[in-house]
Amino acid sequence: MSQGLPVSRVVNVTVDMSSRAASARNFGALLIMGTSSVIDPLERLRAYSSIEEVATDFGTGAPEYQAASLYYQQSPRPVDLFIGRWGNEASAGLLRGAILTAEQAKISRFTIVTDGAMKITVNGKAITIKGVDLSRETNLNGVAQRIAEKINTATVLWDASNSRFVVTSSTAGKSSTVGFTTAPDSGTDLSALTGLSQAAGAAPVAGMDGETAAQAVATLADFSSAWYGLIVAAILSADDITAIAAFISASSTSRIFGVTTQDTATIDASRTDDIASQLKQGKSGRVFTQYSSTSPYAAASVFGRAFTVNFGANNTTLTLKFKQEPDIQAELLRTSQADALAAKNCNVFVRYDNDTAILQEGVMANGDFFDERHGLDWLQNYVQNNLYNLLYTSTTKVPQTDAGGTRLLASVEQSMAQAVNNGLIAPGVWNSGAVGQLSPGDTLTKGYYAFIQPMAAQAQADREKRQAPPIQVACKLAGAVHFADVLITVVR
Repeated sequence: MSQGLPVSRVVNVTVDMSSRAASARNFGALLIMGTSSVIDPLERLRAYSSIEEVATDFGTGAPEYQAASLYYQQSPRPVDLFIGRWGNEASAGLLRGAILTAEQAKISRFTIVTDGAMKITVNGKAITIKGVDLSRETNLNGVAQRIAEKINTATVLWDASNSRFVVTSSTAGKSSTVGFTTAPDSGTDLSALTGLSQAAGAAPVAGMDGETAAQAVATLADFSSAWYGLIVAAILSADDITAIAAFISASSTSRIFGVTTQDTATIDASRTDDIASQLKQGKSGRVFTQYSSTSPYAAASVFGRAFTVNFGANNTTLTLKFKQEPDIQAELLRTSQADALAAKNCNVFVRYDNDTAILQEGVMANGDFFDERHGLDWLQNYVQNNLYNLLYTSTTKVPQTDAGGTRLLASVEQSMAQAVNNGLIAPGVWNSGAVGQLSPGDTLTKGYYAFIQPMAAQAQADREKRQAPPIQVACKLAGAVHFADVLITVVR
């Protein structure tokens, strides 16, 4: 029977959930780019959160591990790390099998096979594998070896860390390929059992020709926007470094590049052909250069310390000068050598005669301070993301009126207030040009001043495009004390 008329005939309630706000970027994530073949060209980039995870994949002897170790030894310890593959040499095509479950990887499922067979295409040539006897094998490494014995143009390995079989061509370059396995005409089908078939979820990885370091960075930048800092755990030429620096500087996504040099010409004031001098001449505000005679990846330690800054908290910003670099040997320099490094905007972890060691000066290649570059990159993204979310999550439109402009201005001011809260900007005297009602010599009592032009002053063409009037912000960096003079007058 009918339960009666629906209440919605009288009172109709609709729930409309607003869109979830877009996430801000992470300015505490490092990318270490290396040449180890652990990560194939298809995966290209892998995320880590501890040195133990890196050691499991790369071992403790790989350059990627050595750079990651310096990064994770900092105190407080950073968290977010990516390791990316640089295909500096031609790589082989391969077939990456599907990840097998614990049940699928049981050796008992393989030892019942005495006449295993499957078809596979390597470098464009079809191959039929047959007569594979797995009855005596005790582990999946042995299974891979028995299959490999039937192919002379590829290798077959069991990747225990990822629980899958991998077939790799014996040639390298763009023409190197390995196709999916398929069922044989006779014998026990190994294609599905090994997870190397298309239906099982295998993935072919085409071979590739070698790429330059800058090409690899560009590919990794396109692959993911999640990383902010870059360290290369491989030998780079001066041309490689300047090419990467040019890409990082020109990229629309803000990033920074850490370079460690061990060239003693860097501490020679008479030399101008060293990489630190070249980077200074390039005036890049996105390259951090450090001299270290003992560690090729010392800059990773610097980034580890900087990337622990929580811009969403109170009084958390810092200057890199005076910071420590665990496991990096402090340099013992003469004054002239320290002055040479400072003149080249090259940083160094150096020993002082009071039995302390500090990083100095904490600058980028163009002389800007690292903490200002890092903080302003965060601020740009924070203001941008918050203003975007205001428009994106609003259940109704933001009107093109002065009331709508006030909402936009309030969003920007809230973002600037957090920059005051974390210590990036602070109250001070404005010593630049006039902005809105702000004049040179005025005091920024809040540390910032935000201004939006009235809607009535907007050009009709801009209004028809639904473009908001420009929002202008004047702010004062908090800075940091790096030097001090004390004058003591003594009288009798």
